[in-house]
Amino acid sequence: MSKNHLAATVEQIVQELDALNSLRDETLRRSRALIRSCAHSIRAIHRHELEAASQMLAEARQAAQEMIGPLERFPALYYTGYTQDALKELVEAHLVYAFVTQGALPTPQELGVTGPIYLNGMAEAATEMRRFVLDLMRRNRVDEAEPFLAIMDDIYSLLVTVDFPDAVTLGLRRQTDILRSVLERTRGDLTMGMRQERLQEALREFEKRMEAGSL
Repeated sequence: MSKNHLAATVEQIVQELDALNSLRDETLRRSRALIRSCAHSIRAIHRHELEAASQMLAEARQAAQEMIGPLERFPALYYTGYTQDALKELVEAHLVYAFVTQGALPTPQELGVTGPIYLNGMAEAATEMRRFVLDLMRRNRVDEAEPFLAIMDDIYSLLVTVDFPDAVTLGLRRQTDILRSVLERTRGDLTMGMRQERLQEALREFEKRMEAGSL
C-alpha cells in the first residue's frame, strides 16, 4: 500500500468521523430540547391545561422524529444514553396524558421507540400518577384519586412479569422497584386520606343530628 493511498484512506475516515461527530452534537442538542418539551407538557397536564399539553405533545412527536430520522444509518447514536433518555421522556409524557384524559394509549410504533424504552417510560408515567393522587387529596377529592392508584397498581402488576436481564430491558427492574416503592407510599397515603374523610363525614353527620336534637 502506497503512502498516498494510506493517507487518502485516513482522510476518508476522518471525514466520516467528522460527520458522525457533528450528528452526535446535533442529536445531543435535540435530545435536550425534547426532554424540556416533554417536561413542559407534563407540567401543563398537572395544571389541567390539556389543550396546551396536547399541542406540546404533537410538537414533541415531531421533534422526536427529526431527532431519530438521521440516525437510521448510525444505530450507535440511536442507542446512546441521551437519545434513549429523551425518547423515554416522550413515552412518559404521552402516557401521562392518556391516563389523565382516559384516552387511547399510544403504541411503541406510533411513538417510534423500542419496546424497552416504552416499558421504562411506562414505569415513570405510573410513578408520576402519585402527584395526581396527592393533588386530588389536597383538594378533598379523595374518591377521584383512587382510579390513579389503580393505574399505578395495574402497571406495576404488568411490569413485574417482564423478567429479562437489565442489558435487554435497559434497567427496567430498577424502574419497577422504584414504582413499587412509590405505589406502596401512595396506597398508604390514600388509605389514610379515605379514613380521615370517612371520619370527617361521620363527625358532620353527628353534628347535624345534634343540631336537630335527635341525640
